[in-house]
Amino acid sequence: MAKRRDLKKNVNYIASELFAECAVQRLLFPNIDKTELDKLMTEVLAMHTEFISRISHTTPGNVKGFYKKFHSDFSNKVNEIIDGIEKLNK
Repeated sequence: MAKRRDLKKNVNYIASELFAECAVQRLLFPNIDKTELDKLMTEVLAMHTEFISRISHTTPGNVKGFYKKFHSDFSNKVNEIIDGIEKLNK
């Protein structure tokens, strides 16, 4: 199992990349729906806060199950945000 510090670094990296992608979309595509893009950027920030908090407050007991659920929830949220970015480009 990865250290919590490394896991936090990964969450920070992925969140910053998603936020940067939203910023690039805003600059490259002037006709993009800016309110939806703002919602996605807010969602990225909320995701970052939520998952960093979840790492910091690990539930004692079933640690393996906690991190398994953490990884699946994080992957689903990241995929949801990526899909939102893709929908804005259509």
